Amino acid sequence: MKILVLNCGSASVKWGLYADGKPIDGGLIERVTDCAQAVREVLFTTDVSDVDAVGHRVVHGGLRFTTPTLVDDEVLDAVTRLVPLAPLHNPVNLEGIAIAREMLPGVPQVAVFDTAFHRTIPPAQAMYAIDVEVAQENGIARYGFHGTSHAYVSHRTAELLGRDPAGLNVISLHLGNGASACAVRGGLSFATSMGLSPLEGLVMGTRSGNIDPAVVFHLHRVAGMSFEAIDDLLNQRSGLKGLCGDNDMREVLRRRDAGDEAAALAFDVYCDRVKAYVGAYYALLGRVDAITFTAGVGENAAPVRAASLSGLEAMGIAVDPARNGSGERGERLISPEGAAVAVCVVPTDEELEIANQTAELLTR
Repeated sequence: MKILVLNCGSASVKWGLYADGKPIDGGLIERVTDCAQAVREVLFTTDVSDVDAVGHRVVHGGLRFTTPTLVDDEVLDAVTRLVPLAPLHNPVNLEGIAIAREMLPGVPQVAVFDTAFHRTIPPAQAMYAIDVEVAQENGIARYGFHGTSHAYVSHRTAELLGRDPAGLNVISLHLGNGASACAVRGGLSFATSMGLSPLEGLVMGTRSGNIDPAVVFHLHRVAGMSFEAIDDLLNQRSGLKGLCGDNDMREVLRRRDAGDEAAALAFDVYCDRVKAYVGAYYALLGRVDAITFTAGVGENAAPVRAASLSGLEAMGIAVDPARNGSGERGERLISPEGAAVAVCVVPTDEELEIANQTAELLTR
């Protein structure tokens, strides 16, 4: 089975072509300002004449979409209604689907939802402490995101350690321009940092992560900001960018090393937030076998990995400086030999996970 995967992000388009689960082509278009045009470019320049299906990453599936789903007009309408919950992502996901349907008529299109992996989260983790009727009427709950990445990484961590995923507790840290933590118990999502939308949780490139909800009301009442302006502030002008003016961790690290105080503070805020979630998820899981870093920052920024876990030695968590700073790539251990908790780096492959889930749906 030959599967094309399209992963349309807020500023990039990743794609991959797979035959029977093996990659045969792929690429990344960065700094995308027109997702539709980027997808057209992929389809014009790639041999997709004999693909059996196209698998699409869709960020928000709400409560309805809990498994990979064949796309039709009804599905598209439902995903469109979820745009307010993922305003940076669902619109470009929908653009990618629209162009693929137009250029590959008759080829099955499959939506694979970021939120689906987190449907195993227990009610105590999924519910917000607000009026239950209000929450139910408006679909307010913790949905979680980066599900395909956390699913892939947690299973690859088990393979790296030679363990059965069903018996492994993993804290997965997806650190990119978007960032989230996930507590995975026995291969299933148990808790995750993103919530109703991808805004909650860790500090991100341009998103604030956790913030007192009263800040929104304060900015509206006292500063006179519209809710649209506040939405833009928290999603586009916060996080690392809001703290120091740069949302690229590579630039933040360069400036920090040069003595820039704003960049140093942004780095500290970022890593302290990661550390707080590691501690919280350790408590929730009761036992942690592995902590795994993934995505652009997690895979490549050794100082972030070291700072995010520093001071946790009493919990059996440590990073070996030589292993961490070696510059190696690929799946690897960066904890000291014999450490109680394995600290790993596992490059994510959301496209492969989407291809596998797409093929599984079509062969049921």
